[in-house]
Order: sequence, then C-alpha cells, then structure tokens
Amino acid sequence: MIPPVLLILEDEPKLRDVLVRSLRAEGFDARGFATAHELLERVESMAADAVMIDIGLPDADGRDVCQALRARGVSAPVLFLTARDALTDRLSGFTVGGDDYMTKPFDIEEVVARLRALIRRSGTDQTLQVAGLRLDPTEWRAVRGDTAVRLTPTEFRLLGALAGRHGRAVSRDELSRSAWPHGAIVHDNTLDVYIARLRRKLRTLPDPPLIVTVHGTGYRLD
Repeated sequence: MIPPVLLILEDEPKLRDVLVRSLRAEGFDARGFATAHELLERVESMAADAVMIDIGLPDADGRDVCQALRARGVSAPVLFLTARDALTDRLSGFTVGGDDYMTKPFDIEEVVARLRALIRRSGTDQTLQVAGLRLDPTEWRAVRGDTAVRLTPTEFRLLGALAGRHGRAVSRDELSRSAWPHGAIVHDNTLDVYIARLRRKLRTLPDPPLIVTVHGTGYRLD
C-alpha cells in the first residue's frame, strides 16, 4: 500500500525537514526539495498526489513553479506556503493554478487537514481494495461493507504493508520500515503491540480478514 505522494518545495532546511518528518508521521509519502530546478527535474516521474510550494524560493517564484507544473500536465492540487498574507498575493496564487494557501507560521494539524481535503476534492483515488477491505489513506480508515474503523497512521501503514502482500508473509523488518520513519528504533514488542491493536480493530468489522503470525518471519494477511 503506497500512501499519498506529497512533494514539498521549501528552501529553508529546518522547516523542510520538519514538514517531511511530520507529514510522513501523518501517513503521507512526503519528499522534500530545496529548489524549483530539483523539483521540476523529477516531478514527472513521481506521480504526486499533492504538492506544497513555498512562494519565496532562491531560484524561482513559487507561483511560476505552479504554472510550470500545470504546463507539464501535473494536475495534483497545490498548496502554497508563504510569509505574505496580502490579498493580492493570495489571489495571484489561485490565478496560476494553486488550490489553497497557508501563511507562515502555521500548525501542522491544519496543514494535514487541508492536504487531505485537497486530495479528496481532487478526485485522486488512492483507495486500495484487498481481502474484502477498502483502505482509505485520506481518512486512515479500513472499510468492509457499510462498516468502517479508524486507524492510527502507524496502524494504517502496517495494514497497508500487509495488504500489499496479501496472502504472503511480510517480515518484521519490512513491516517496521513501512510503518515507522527512517531511523526509528522499533523493538519487537512494539511491533507486536501494534499488530495486536490492529487485530482488535479489524475484529469490529464484519467477517474481517485475519492477520496471521508467521513464526520466524513476521505476519501475513489472509
């Protein structure tokens, strides 16, 4: 299960790092870029679901970058970041193809909420259907029939990793890499606790799939 791909164009290293780490923890496949050149060079190969662009960049105006993305056929919603809050600045962002606008400083919770709303409105369908489940990454939900259960971002990523290998064993290391940020220390009992929580939540769904322990390897979704 691949989470929504989010490209972040922000030249300030500390803020870029905070955004990437925070949004990965919130269930996005967040990737950071420091310059417009770097983003434009790679964007067409990345199938972005959303893009965050700082308007004040060292090598370009973020609004020009948005126009360049639209000219290349990139239809993913664009959320502008800027230190300016003048009405003319906001309007100019919308006229070049932007979809939303946030003024620095901002709360990461609001960024998350706006990104999810943009992805939903864009019609990007990232829902995975497997083993009778529908997994919705914009809401971190597992749905079976008319019943849904909300998951934490970590639980959702674990279930997504298992669903992506439905019927096959997924190693403990692979599950840890899928569910936790790079460099995180994940103890065996931590993974087991999250799997236990995930099993309990899935049991609230009608006729749910089972997460089976594969001794010596990891887990499998049946």
